[in-house]
Amino acid sequence: MKKIVISTGGGDAPGLNAVIYAVVHACSKRGWEVYGSRCGYGGFLDIDEMVRLYPRDVEGIYAIGGTILGSTNKGNPFSCPVENLAGEIQVVDISDKILRNFKRMKFDCHIAIGGDGSLEIAHRFALKGMPVIGVPKTIDNDLEVTARTFGFDTAVATATEALDKLHSTAKSHNRVMVVEVMGRDSGWIALYSGISGGADVILLPEIPFDMENVCDKIADNELHDKHYSIVVVAEGAAPKDGKVFNKGRGELGREEVVLGGVGDWVADEIRKRTEKDTRSLTLGHLQRGGSPTTFDRLLAMRFGAAAVRLVEEGSFDKMVALVDSQMQAIPIVDAIKNRKKVDLNSDKVSTARDIGICLGDNSDETDILQETGVLS
Repeated sequence: MKKIVISTGGGDAPGLNAVIYAVVHACSKRGWEVYGSRCGYGGFLDIDEMVRLYPRDVEGIYAIGGTILGSTNKGNPFSCPVENLAGEIQVVDISDKILRNFKRMKFDCHIAIGGDGSLEIAHRFALKGMPVIGVPKTIDNDLEVTARTFGFDTAVATATEALDKLHSTAKSHNRVMVVEVMGRDSGWIALYSGISGGADVILLPEIPFDMENVCDKIADNELHDKHYSIVVVAEGAAPKDGKVFNKGRGELGREEVVLGGVGDWVADEIRKRTEKDTRSLTLGHLQRGGSPTTFDRLLAMRFGAAAVRLVEEGSFDKMVALVDSQMQAIPIVDAIKNRKKVDLNSDKVSTARDIGICLGDNSDETDILQETGVLS
């Protein structure tokens, strides 16, 4: 009999509970014990935060958003900010304590569900001797070795639904509506939802944009008797001058880039340059919430079941990945090596251009930059 512990780290995503459901049921079928560590590694630091999970505890959770274990994106055990008695913030490494408790509790494997940050932490624990299996989770879909990450499809569906609703209000008032979506430095959510939601302009991190081109598209709409426009902006998008939009500090006042604000800036520029009534909307964490789509539920369950099979095989320091529609084991170190960017030569980008969506650039100029390696 094996004893497994699950943790969920990083930002929440629809489908986390479906992974937990699959792991618990797959382990129960094998006669193994499963425990859940609350709020990332909290269960390794406080025994009250470590909970036994039986099939009855996870019944029906596959349809529920969020995670029954809680999550945190500020819980790096290798660099943990702690306030001392003098009120000063010190950064300490508590990884040895967590590893000791892992062994003391006699766990055989840790299934770590998270994005690149959480998986990097899991890999560092693997190097210290902890048997680890990674499960890829991010609504941004920016892990290079897997075709999809669960949570992405639901986030796109949420953003697309919002765009559908904005068309009617934009048309009623002859407005330009600028919608900022998540995605960090990758434009997958913006591209998929923008095309599906009938956007006039999509601004991606992969393509530095020129406001002149954006405003030309809005002016062209006017010439063709369309007096409103929908602009979708990825939070990591930036103009040609390279301006980075940082909306604040990190936890405990530490300097940290927190993407956001580009949508408001784009709206202000459009308003000044075109004199059109322009409003901005940031979807923000709305994209992380809600019940997972059928695709995300199934993908999450497939990941969870595949992770248990890897435990059975004794194949550790690996991440389960969707490759050619099949589950494969990829070394975690390879999974976190690079972030997956939108391929500017893909048919989705070509589709956007062919149906008249402005990507904020001169397409001929972008082709030249890509050929010379300036854009990759």
